[in-house]
Amino acid sequence: MNVKHALTIAGSDSGGGAGIQADLKVFQELQVYGMSAITAVTAQNTLGVHGVYPMTVEAVEAQLTAVGEDLGVDALKTGMLFSSEIIKGVANKIRYYEWKNIVIDPVMIAKGGSKLLEDEAVTAIIHDLIPLSTVITPNIPEAEVLTGAKIVTIKDRKDAAVSLSKMGTKSVVIKGGHAEDGENVIDLFYDGEEFYEFKNTRKNTVNTHGTGCTFSAVIAAELAKGKEIVEAVRIAVMFTQAAITEDLNIGQGHGPTNHWAYNRQLNRGNLDE
Repeated sequence: MNVKHALTIAGSDSGGGAGIQADLKVFQELQVYGMSAITAVTAQNTLGVHGVYPMTVEAVEAQLTAVGEDLGVDALKTGMLFSSEIIKGVANKIRYYEWKNIVIDPVMIAKGGSKLLEDEAVTAIIHDLIPLSTVITPNIPEAEVLTGAKIVTIKDRKDAAVSLSKMGTKSVVIKGGHAEDGENVIDLFYDGEEFYEFKNTRKNTVNTHGTGCTFSAVIAAELAKGKEIVEAVRIAVMFTQAAITEDLNIGQGHGPTNHWAYNRQLNRGNLDE
């Protein structure tokens, strides 16, 4: 049995909706073997982040070495990396093992507003991780931080995507969930030459915790299976939309998305593979 391997390098979410937990759920749903390196343990639920307890750089590097020396990696994604020291350690391991299919989700702020990335770590993302990446998947606030530009219009998003591309990544997705696009959500993909817009109807729900983690994990899983990047992004858009549409209504705040909704809709014939 030829099983592909996907690695997530991210924080642990005790509420199970985002981070390592969300990523591994996605990998399982998409039939790739999921592995993890935990960068921080968070105490959080749907009401917010109540504590962040970062791992040491040595602990993160040891996890990556354990995976690299034995299991192999067909694709990986990063999520919450917390500090510049951890980012540099992760980048060094990616270079050492010559891992490919690198998906960077530049997690900075939790749904409830808690900061998940130290200020100086932004520079490390730009200098150390983005040049190694196959794709970077910021939401609009994250893209604004990385580029230093205000993003309001679609043209602003395209300009930001070009700016991020010039930082060394092969492609960019600027997610549209934070934009005011009326009844639609538009995710913009740029492959370094052409722009693609993926449009979906916006659902009025607070149950969107972990959407960014889910989106980037889908891309990593599909790249691990050999999909081209634009196809991996298309599937990520569909998977995430399904996860939001069939929400679980768990918790009292920003609830998690439904990671098995995509396959349920596929099995019902509601989606095109």
